[in-house]
Amino acid sequence: MIPFSQRLQTVIAEAEPRLRTIAETAAGAAPADPEGWSKKQELGHLADSAINNRVRFVRAALEGEFTGPSYDGPGWVKLGGYATTPWQDVIDLWKSLNQSLAAVLESIPTERFTATCRIGNDGPVTLEFLAGDYIVHLQHHLDHIFAK
Repeated sequence: MIPFSQRLQTVIAEAEPRLRTIAETAAGAAPADPEGWSKKQELGHLADSAINNRVRFVRAALEGEFTGPSYDGPGWVKLGGYATTPWQDVIDLWKSLNQSLAAVLESIPTERFTATCRIGNDGPVTLEFLAGDYIVHLQHHLDHIFAK
């Protein structure tokens, strides 16, 4: 299996140039669904997800386990102000955070991927599951951004 860090770097390398071709107006366009996010807000959500998961991954690797709160996506996106942030700045933030997260994943000793993680009221999962799920989640949202 391809290491998580390499998988994440591949996603970044493939998505970043595509993201940069999206015009500012298209990135900030309001979604049809009033409960939905613009492309800016959705990519901002992925930046916030990287921040939250960095804490989870590091603590699980260092402490052998992680227990922490769930993530309030809409709240973080609203407070993050992504709707009014320039598109290129949102891309830069997303890229930088995910490159940093890839470096963390690269540094985690293999045996630490068995660490137990508990997030919010969800059942326990391993750090390995959490890392893989993060990349699936990231790709899901990127696919959605590109399909809009």
